[in-house]
Amino acid sequence: MFQPRPTPGRRAPLLWWAAALAMLCILIACSFAVGSASIGLRESLRAITDFDPSNTEHLLVHELRIPRTFLAMLVGAGLGLSGALMQSLTRNPLAEPGLLGVNSGAAFAVAIAITLGVIQPAVLMLFAFIGAGASAIAVFVLGQRSTRGNDLSRMVLAGAGLSVMLAAATTILIIGGTSQNQTKYASWATGSLQGRGYDVLPATLVVILIGSVLALGMSRTLDALSLGEDSAKALGISTQRAWALGLLGIVLLSGAATAAAGPISFIGLAAPHAARMLVGAGHQRLLPLSMALGALALLIADILGRILVRPDEVGAGAMSALIGAPLFILLARRMLKAGS
Repeated sequence: MFQPRPTPGRRAPLLWWAAALAMLCILIACSFAVGSASIGLRESLRAITDFDPSNTEHLLVHELRIPRTFLAMLVGAGLGLSGALMQSLTRNPLAEPGLLGVNSGAAFAVAIAITLGVIQPAVLMLFAFIGAGASAIAVFVLGQRSTRGNDLSRMVLAGAGLSVMLAAATTILIIGGTSQNQTKYASWATGSLQGRGYDVLPATLVVILIGSVLALGMSRTLDALSLGEDSAKALGISTQRAWALGLLGIVLLSGAATAAAGPISFIGLAAPHAARMLVGAGHQRLLPLSMALGALALLIADILGRILVRPDEVGAGAMSALIGAPLFILLARRMLKAGS
């Protein structure tokens, strides 16, 4: 069983934060400039500092690329932080929010919405969030009934089973629908940020902000839980309360991210691992750096998706899976070698 050990910051965390901030600034500038229509970096900067409403390039930056960029950062940060929470609560390095059925619940709800003829992104987001939350609650209830106690591993098994069932139901809905509905669902399911902007940005910001405050406030509790359940109880930690709050944080963070951008894999898995390698397993440093690296990773995936098949795009979810799959294999091999 994976047991992260709280380790003091021996690796100059300020240096990593400075590097992450510098990288973020560069990526934001690239995100403003790159797309089906290229805009020079200088013109992109002018669109912000000296906006001209009659300039098509300025309008493109303002109306599409700025909200898209900040949405990518928000979604990536939410996935990175929820992944760190999930791995810490389960003490499993291969855990990610999707194991609680969040992605499949959101996908099923979006499939229902599309079948009903819903096309507005904000309404689709609402359906997805409701589906993600309902799925996570169902998993929590199923896990509690079967375990009579705190065994999150069994909740994960319940989540895996529910995910399979919901994925089958989603497939039946979509295959049985019109070709137009299939195209709409495919656009959402690839985790594309294309066309998502100011209509979903405020709601995503509020929910991820609430989830972040909740998760970051659990740093010391997670440090105690990483020592083992008995040790945590000896330190006065209520494990039931910690798990309930942790699950609520995961639902808020990953539910909002999935609702806004579609199912995106591997960010929640990879970002906490990278943060742990840089600053150790102490959650006061691990959690915020997981957020920052998640934001960086999804922004990179979104930018690459816009470059590879120009003037078309590859969804950020598909790009992150393409990049993250090799990492997942490396982690699995590392665990096998370690005898985990």
